[in-house]
Amino acid sequence: MDNKRRSFLINMIQAGAAATAAGTIVAGFAEENKAKELTLRPPGALKEDDFLKTCIRCGLCVEACKNRDNKVIIDGNEIITLKLAAPGDKAPIGTPYFNARTGPCFMCDDIPCMYACPSGALTPDECKNEKGEVAIDYAKMGVAVIDPSSCIAFWGLQCTACYRACPELDKAITIEWKQNKRTGKHAYRIPVVHEEYCTGCGMCEQACVTEVAAIKIFPREVFLGKAGDRYVKGWDEKDQQRVKNASTETKTVTGRSKKSAVDNLNEGIKWDQ
Repeated sequence: MDNKRRSFLINMIQAGAAATAAGTIVAGFAEENKAKELTLRPPGALKEDDFLKTCIRCGLCVEACKNRDNKVIIDGNEIITLKLAAPGDKAPIGTPYFNARTGPCFMCDDIPCMYACPSGALTPDECKNEKGEVAIDYAKMGVAVIDPSSCIAFWGLQCTACYRACPELDKAITIEWKQNKRTGKHAYRIPVVHEEYCTGCGMCEQACVTEVAAIKIFPREVFLGKAGDRYVKGWDEKDQQRVKNASTETKTVTGRSKKSAVDNLNEGIKWDQ
């Protein structure tokens, strides 16, 4: 084989290898930028699909979190909540996220990360109550979920770590007393999460004393269900207002309903003559 042909084949092999490597890198980058269902976002974040379309990956929210006034020092280390996702972080690259176990949201009253956002991916509209008031207490970053099989309070041990760590004390997490029938003379002190008040800050998950947290924060759309508008809470006056003008005389008219009941019952039947 002459040198020219050998060089040509080598160049072709190298080009093929480079193309394969580039394709792998591009595919990996595309995969890393897909929406991740379990990603926890800063307060004020839009729904995940809209957030990814709106976030410009500028990092200003992360810088605002890093430079916030209410710095938290634990064991001599400053805890920074927000991070910019890098390859391998299991979050779309360049977007802000936080890990509740190692760096929860510390509920800054002035919400610096949200107001630093220039694109609207983080917006006060997502931290409003029904009166239009904006406050960190109305953020919905996620919701706490308890695993009763690993929560030692469900074993009968006296632990209220998550309850005491919750910034929405006696609202987002309350303690329910139950008889410990195993001993007959002790009580369980069971933590109960109330999702309507839970902001998903993650302080409870960080405070949990078990080796792997028995209480975890999940995005609300991942964990919470929805009953639908057709169900009404009869004991809730506010919920009853939704149907106060509903008519009980509403009728649905179809081709079949115009026929008599006897005709409907016999429809499709061939009688023997």
